[in-house]
Amino acid sequence: MDLEVIKSALSFVLFNYSGSPITVAQLMLVPCLLVLTWYLVSRLGRLIRKTLKARNVSPDAVHLFSRIYLVITISILVITSLEVLNIPLTAFAFVSGAIAIGVGFGAQNIINNFISGWILMWERPIRIGDFLEVGEARGVVESINTRSTLIRRNDGVHMLVPNSQLLENTVTNWTLIDNNARSTVRVGVAYGEDVVLVAKLIQQVLNEKKEILKQPSSSVIFEDFGDNALIFDAVFWICAHSETDLRMIRSNIRFRIYELFNEHNIVIAFPQRDVHLDGQLTLRQEKD
Repeated sequence: MDLEVIKSALSFVLFNYSGSPITVAQLMLVPCLLVLTWYLVSRLGRLIRKTLKARNVSPDAVHLFSRIYLVITISILVITSLEVLNIPLTAFAFVSGAIAIGVGFGAQNIINNFISGWILMWERPIRIGDFLEVGEARGVVESINTRSTLIRRNDGVHMLVPNSQLLENTVTNWTLIDNNARSTVRVGVAYGEDVVLVAKLIQQVLNEKKEILKQPSSSVIFEDFGDNALIFDAVFWICAHSETDLRMIRSNIRFRIYELFNEHNIVIAFPQRDVHLDGQLTLRQEKD
């Protein structure tokens, strides 16, 4: 008797849509189906991402796969749920059109950032782990989300940049092709020093540093006759993952140049001014 009551309750028709009855059993089946399917899909997604990372697939490719996998899964779940309820997709044609118009007028920036995020993940002009220069801020990309991109600046602060700004504005990607970056250390020596010896010592410092790449080769340039110094530039390439790497190697080069110059009695120039007075200088003595 109880079983018959349960069957009768589950087969109770709540409403009809286009001649198709919607029963209690169908409505209860939909959330159960969604929960079970989502559990299986989530486990499968984590397993696939773990496999891709184990095969050293780039993080941005794994991220792009996760987004595509999520969209496809949600679409399949929605279509399956509607099929269980015997509701055709054409039923939402008018509603979806009205929603699209409303969203188009009221959420233009959100849609713009959403589409820009997919373009960034698909074309990959910016990838996870890239070192970017956005305006005056510099940092490493940690994630590319649907609306914005998360960048960790050199000072450790996280910065959220709307995806549309990364496509519409000028962005410097230091690591788009590789991590090689050129840098320069400038030093000025006093007039009268042996410029050939100065260039030789600076080149010696560049050859000593293992961080400096052999190709492209480093060089020393006699840049200019300055107001107070003979100016030399040490030009070199290193494989840098952040601006901190560049700053550290430049600091080490300056330490070593200073040490070698002291050993060879080469004077590092500093600003000097000669003051010439025309006429006579008169001193006045104050009376008590």
